[in-house]
Formats: sequence, C-alpha cells, structure tokens
Amino acid sequence: MEKEELTLIVPAEMEGMRLDLFLAEKLSFSRSYLQKLIKSENVMRNGSFITKTKVPVCCADEIKLYIPEPETLAILPENMNLDILYEDDDLLVVNKPKDMVVHPAAGHMAHTLVNGLLYHCNGRLSGINGVLRPGIVHRIDKDTTGALIVCKTDLAHRSIAEQLSVHSITRRYQAVVYHNLMMEEGTIDAPLGRHPVDRKKMAVTADQSGKRAITHYRVIDHLNHQFNYIECELETGRTHQIRVHMSYIQHPLLGDTVYGPQPTGRFSKLQGQTLHAGIIGFNHPRTNQYIEVEAPLPPYFVEVLKTLEK
Repeated sequence: MEKEELTLIVPAEMEGMRLDLFLAEKLSFSRSYLQKLIKSENVMRNGSFITKTKVPVCCADEIKLYIPEPETLAILPENMNLDILYEDDDLLVVNKPKDMVVHPAAGHMAHTLVNGLLYHCNGRLSGINGVLRPGIVHRIDKDTTGALIVCKTDLAHRSIAEQLSVHSITRRYQAVVYHNLMMEEGTIDAPLGRHPVDRKKMAVTADQSGKRAITHYRVIDHLNHQFNYIECELETGRTHQIRVHMSYIQHPLLGDTVYGPQPTGRFSKLQGQTLHAGIIGFNHPRTNQYIEVEAPLPPYFVEVLKTLEK
C-alpha cells in the first residue's frame, strides 16, 4: 500500500518556524513522531526531501508529508472497565479516570488507557500518531479526569486534529482553585513554553519560545474564603495550560503540587490536581454534525465540593 500524503502551505505568520514545530502546530501529531518522519525522508519541501528537523520554513513553502503504514503494535490489549460516553464506527469519547496515563511510554507499557482501548476496539484504532499512541489525537494529564476523544479511523484522526489546530473544538473543564477570584469571569492570554530551569514543567514565557495560549474562566461557586469552584474553557490546548495559567494569576489548582502548594489539613491526602474535562464538543468527521458529550464529575471531586460547602 502506498504511503498516505498530506500537503501543507506555510502561511506568512509561521515563516521562520522550525519544520518539526510547524508540522506539530498544524497537524497536532506528536513532535517525536514527526521528527522520526523527517529523519527517515518522509517530508518534502518544494519538491526536495528534508532530513533536518530544525530547518526553518518560509512563507508559501509547499510541505508534503508522507505517512507510512502503521507498524505492528508492541503494546498488549488489556480488559479494562472503560467508561465510554459516546461511540460509533469512527470514534469514541471515553471518561478517563484519575491516576491513569493516556498512552504507553518507555518503561511504562502496561495499564494505560491505550491498553484498554486496544482491547475494547479489538485493535481498530487510527495509526497516524505512531505505534505507542494509536487512536490518540489529544491528551489529558494522568491526574486529570474526564472526556477524551479517541479515533478509530485515520479519517476521524485527520478531522479531529484539524479541528484542534484551528481551535474549533469545545473543551470545558471544572476545577477547584485557591483563593477568591476578584472577577466572576475573565480571560488569560499568556504564551506557554518549557520552564527555563525545570524542563518537565511549563511556564508563561516572555520570549519567542512560547506558543499563544488562551484560557477563559468563570466562577461557578465561591465555596469559602480559601477556594473557588470554576469552569475553564480552552481556546487553545497547550500542555498543562489551565494549571499554569491559573497558577500564573495566583489561583493554583487544589492538589497541584507542581504549580501550587502542597495541600494540607483535610486535603492532605489528595493526589494530583482537582481538574475535570467535563464537556467536549466537535463536528463529526463523517457527518459534520456537531456533537457535545458531557462527563459527570468523578466521586473524589464531588467529595471535595461537599467538604468545602460545609
């Protein structure tokens, strides 16, 4: 079977961007997978193969990406009790539980969401994002719960990836944050990039290394003088976006010890940030019908709210 071919034209506002970053921005594939494609002569610029990932692109460049057939998966299906919120022949929406990694990685090849999806879908998942991330077109953190789109077909994967790249997918999260917000609603527009010292963390950046990130928030309930229950809607979807943005305005998420304080007292045993992907909406890849799926709050989150309401 021939390799699948995708063609992109570089817009003026992305001139000078590294090739791998340009492709990652436009296609929402993992950068490591795209770098692998570049180095293995699967990317052409204006008719010539490019093998260096850091080559800058120019306005009006024609970039062709050749996607090889998926490799045989090296990860094993596992029978898990997945909470499927929506499913059809092209995709599904799963309610991811807390403390579950989305996809395998080196040294962590079992008990991930992908292992369970392989069993549930009998191996029928899109292969565009590489052998370790079948079906995965976007992610949420290990300790974040809620709605996640999984693609069964490459048609669905390309469509959802494109909707993500143009920020047309609805993504609303619920969170508990420290301190009373002065404004009932607002927008945080601050670019995000890797932390200059701790490369495992993200941070608001003042230089050109960051990508534009926009988070809209509104207060659902002033629980008490210490915490607020809020909803955040993502206009962009950067790594750790809500966690970093809320910490940036001095309202870190309860339980988020990476970007906020260690929880104490009644919440001292809370593991990970109190963040839930409650609603996700998208145009169906085959019918173009808008679909919106809601994931109910997990029991731990409900208990946190009940405790604070007391």
